Amino acid sequence: MTAVKAVLFDMFGVIARLQSPASQAVLERMAGVERERFWAAYWSRRTPYDRGDVSGPAYWKGVCDDLDIPLDERLTTELIAADVASWSEVDQDCVDLLRTLADRGLTLGLLSNIPEELAVRYETYEPWLNLFAAVGFSCRIGSAKPEPAAYAWCVRELALPAGEILFVDDRADNVVAARELGLQGHVFTSTGALAALFPG
Repeated sequence: MTAVKAVLFDMFGVIARLQSPASQAVLERMAGVERERFWAAYWSRRTPYDRGDVSGPAYWKGVCDDLDIPLDERLTTELIAADVASWSEVDQDCVDLLRTLADRGLTLGLLSNIPEELAVRYETYEPWLNLFAAVGFSCRIGSAKPEPAAYAWCVRELALPAGEILFVDDRADNVVAARELGLQGHVFTSTGALAALFPG
């Protein structure tokens, strides 16, 4: 295996936690429709929103149109706020690992499928973003995992051969896509398992 000089992290499911059942329930109550219908509409329209092709209000208009929910400015604002809140819990153990890896001289990168409103929230409240030499927010780079262009953008920004970059994601399909472009890959299961790849 080629020596790793940079670690390219996914955000959600790795550094930040996935939506909790409680935060999902908030969105479901606001929509007032059956759970399965809500999440089918939510995810079916998510990639263009993450990629920055549509704004938050336009995304929620599409979701609510699919669900036959009347949408006004107040509900739009509330849905965006609840959605952002649902993705905002950070795993402090993983943040600590970021600092450890950076202190050891590894270059860090971030590649996240994330809409603009959520990107702004992280930029405002999470100073550890400054640890990353390259921040690939899908809404800013115009492509989202597992699209090859998303990984290619990060490789260019990190200015290293793809084979010297380890990509870390909790989704196996995203890791497979990275490996197909020559990056090394690790399917994230826990901070401890990831840390074990870098014994001190």
